[in-house]
Amino acid sequence: MAPRAQLPPEIQLAQRLAGNEQVARDRAVRKLRKYIVARSQGAAGGFTHDELLKVWKGLFYCMWMQDKPLLQEELGRTISQLIHAFQTTEAQHLFLQTFWQTMNREWTGIDRLRLDKFYMLMRMVLNESLKALKTQGWEERQIEQLLELLTTEILHPDSQAPSGVKSHFLEIFLEELSKVGAAELTADQNLRFIDPFCTIAARTKDSLVLHNITRGIFEAIVEQAPFAIEDLLNEVDSQEEEEDDDDEDNEDGMSEDDECKQGVPSGKPGSLRGAACDPSNEPAEDGEDSVGPVLQFDYEAVASRLFAVASQQSTPSQNRKRLYKVIRKLQDLAEGLFPEDDVPEKAYRNLQEEGRDRRTKKRLPTSTSHKSGKGRKEDSCPDLSSGSERMTKRRRRRRRRGSGAEPTGPQEQPGVPGQRGPRKKRRRSRAGARVKVAGSQELQTKQQPLQSRK
Repeated sequence: MAPRAQLPPEIQLAQRLAGNEQVARDRAVRKLRKYIVARSQGAAGGFTHDELLKVWKGLFYCMWMQDKPLLQEELGRTISQLIHAFQTTEAQHLFLQTFWQTMNREWTGIDRLRLDKFYMLMRMVLNESLKALKTQGWEERQIEQLLELLTTEILHPDSQAPSGVKSHFLEIFLEELSKVGAAELTADQNLRFIDPFCTIAARTKDSLVLHNITRGIFEAIVEQAPFAIEDLLNEVDSQEEEEDDDDEDNEDGMSEDDECKQGVPSGKPGSLRGAACDPSNEPAEDGEDSVGPVLQFDYEAVASRLFAVASQQSTPSQNRKRLYKVIRKLQDLAEGLFPEDDVPEKAYRNLQEEGRDRRTKKRLPTSTSHKSGKGRKEDSCPDLSSGSERMTKRRRRRRRRGSGAEPTGPQEQPGVPGQRGPRKKRRRSRAGARVKVAGSQELQTKQQPLQSRK
C-alpha cells in the first residue's frame, strides 16, 4: 500500500483552525504564530500569496466557530496581532492583502448573526496595521504603500469588495487613525492619509461610495473641528504652564516632585502645586462630554486639495456638487467660522456649557409667570390681600341673597367645601315670559287704535 502523501503545513493548520473544539483551535492559533516567526526568519524567505490565502481561510472559520462576545474579542485581538510576527514590511502587506481578499470573497456568505464579530475583526486588523506604521516611524513610503493596498483591494472600481466592506472601512478608518496617531501625526501627514479618498470621491461613479466618503471622512473632519482646536489650545496652555513651573522650580530650588514627597504645600494661596500633589483634587472627566483623540488638519489645505480634484472636467456633476458643499464648510473653518458657533474662543468649552445649560433648563420647574395683554407679564408673586378682599365681598353678597329670594348663582353644599350644589333653573325662561307678555301688551295697544278707526 502506497504511503499517504503529507499535506503542506499551511493546509494542516487551516484544518485545525476550523475545527469544532475550541481547545484545538486555540492550540492551532498559538502554533500558527510560532510557525510564522520561524518561517519569516528562515533563509528560504516568507510566505507566498496562495499560502497566506489558505492560512486566512482557516483563521476566518476559526472566528466563524467562536461564540461568546468576550472570547470573540480576545480571538480577534490575537488574530490581528499576527501581523507583528512578520519581520519584513512586504510580508506584512501581503498578510493584509490576503486578509481583505478573504473578507471580500467570504462576505456574502456571512449571516446577520455573525456580522458583528467580523466587523470587529476588520476594525482590529486595521488598527494593528496602523500600529505597525507607527512602530516604523510613519515613513512616507510605507504610508503610501499601505494606502495603495487599501484603496486597490477595497475602494477601487475593479475590486470585488462588497458594499458592506466598503461602507464599514470608510466608517472606521478615521476613528482608528485618530486612536493610533492623534498624538504624533501632523496636519501634513494627516492630509497624506486622506489624499486617496479625495481622488476616489472625485472619480467614483458609485453614489454609495461617494456618500460614505463625504460622510465618514470629510464631514467627520468638520464635526471634529471644535474638539481639534480645543486640543491644540490645551496643548499650548500646558506648554506655557510647564515653562512657568520650570521657572518657579529654578527660583525656589525645589522640584515639584520633592515637594509632593516631603508634603510641603505651596506658599501661594490658590497655586497649582498643592492640587497637583493631591490626587483627590484632580478634575473628574464628564462621561457625556469626554471625547477621544482627534486629528489635527489644515482646513485650508484640505479645501484646496478637494477643489483641485473636484474642478477637473472628468469629475461627474453630482460629485462636484457634493464636494463643493464640503469645500465651503472647510473654507469657513479655515476663516474661523464654525458650523454651530460664531467664532468661539474655546470652541469645545462653549459646546459643553451650552449642553449643560440645556440640561439644567430641562430640570428646572416651569415659572408661574404668564403673558397677559400686549407684551405684559403678571407678577410672579400675586397680591394676597386683594384676593382676600374679593373673597369677603363675594361672601357678603351670598349672605344678602340667602336672606332674600332664591339665590341666582350656584351654592356650595354644606360640609363639602369647594363643591357646588345642584344647578338651579336659570331666569332666562322667566325673562322670556316677561318679554312675551310685554310683546302681547304692545300688540293689544296697537290693535286698539285700529278698532277705534273702524
